[in-house]
Amino acid sequence: MRAFLFLLSFLLVAQILPAQDDSLMIRKIADEILQNSKAYENLRVLTKQIGGRLAGSPGMVKAEAWGAKTMKESGAANTWLQECMVPHWVRGGKDEASAEYDNGKKIKKTLDIVALGNSIGTGPKGLKAQVVEVKSFADLEEKKDQVKGKIVFYNYKFNPNFVKTFNAYSDAVKYRGQGPSQAARYGAVGVIVRSMSHSTDNNPHTGSTRYDSAYPKLPAVAIGLKDADELSTLLKTKPVSVSLKTNGHFLPDTIGHNVIGELKGSTYPDEIITIGGHLDSWDNCEGAHDDGTGCVQTMEILRSLVALGYQPKRTIRFVLFANEENGLRGGTKYAAEAKAKNEKHVFALESDAGGFTPRGFGFTVSDAQFQKILSWKPLLEPYGASDLTRDGGGADIGPLNRTFGTPVAELNPDSQRYFDIHHSRNDVFENVNKRELELGAVNMAALIYLVDKYGL
Repeated sequence: MRAFLFLLSFLLVAQILPAQDDSLMIRKIADEILQNSKAYENLRVLTKQIGGRLAGSPGMVKAEAWGAKTMKESGAANTWLQECMVPHWVRGGKDEASAEYDNGKKIKKTLDIVALGNSIGTGPKGLKAQVVEVKSFADLEEKKDQVKGKIVFYNYKFNPNFVKTFNAYSDAVKYRGQGPSQAARYGAVGVIVRSMSHSTDNNPHTGSTRYDSAYPKLPAVAIGLKDADELSTLLKTKPVSVSLKTNGHFLPDTIGHNVIGELKGSTYPDEIITIGGHLDSWDNCEGAHDDGTGCVQTMEILRSLVALGYQPKRTIRFVLFANEENGLRGGTKYAAEAKAKNEKHVFALESDAGGFTPRGFGFTVSDAQFQKILSWKPLLEPYGASDLTRDGGGADIGPLNRTFGTPVAELNPDSQRYFDIHHSRNDVFENVNKRELELGAVNMAALIYLVDKYGL
């Protein structure tokens, strides 16, 4: 009996000690980041000295050079640029719109709009047509006989009942992505889309649209929410015409790069853990939250591990992905090259939901893997990211999951302010909080440490 009790006590102590070791190590990581982080200053340089960095643009080229330099300075043992062809859409000039209506006399009101990414322009003469408002694709179907020769105005609001605002985005974004081609089916000549936001300002939010080759391509813009509401109110009582002038067009594909840094594993060097964010941004903003924060958090994790002298068991790659916004060519290339080299990718983590207060992680993993992850929850709770769910991964690491079945995850920060900022001109450095940014890096580093040590 004594022998049994001794063995039981030994096993209990053996279980507790690793947890204590892990807690101490994560505390060291947190202290290093919270006291010595370079993430906020790196973000300032990226946003203020480079700014917008859409695929194919001069900003993209500058950002890649900056990323490679900063990756080396952060302590990567190996750093390289992984070439990929990227689309080269340009806005081509100022986007302009105005509404005209008769209120006893002719009234003309300027509208705050921005062309949707990948959209065609109106041509130098612009476009003027009456507006038909629709609230959904079902409403468009009902009004299809009214659409020919008109501008379709998709006035679909973010659903305020979704506490997780990414659910509201997922619900509404089809009107930006599919709206122009659906309107073209019935002879529309242009499209206005209510911005993908529930903000209280009037900043229009861009983002990619996708044309269906079966229908004509239409000029398409997003409109600020206040102007969307006013336009809707006017249309209830009178005809309204809108004049649009946009200049968007594609140039030939050009060369872009994923920026990759690496720490080689000591025990399982062939097992690769990937962590990253995307380096490109839309051209109408500084791309601070989307996704400058994910990039600088990635490199801060690298810097902090090196500063602590941490030697990973598995190879950890730190990746600044190219062209997430309007093509996903960087993430696709990364997975394709991994497949060609027969690499073993055991886990991937992405940060692409802003630099706000971390709340947890979303995972795409097996049942057994998720149970293992849940056992780490007490280690993450002191730092805020303990809401662990099975509903995430991220766009850039999605190809790894689809190619290899790689377990993937994404940092889930508090989302309530993200779509006030996303893809709009107020996605700037000043709207990032230093403390929140660093706490995101702390939690990501903790998760990477646990996966590296114990595997999945």
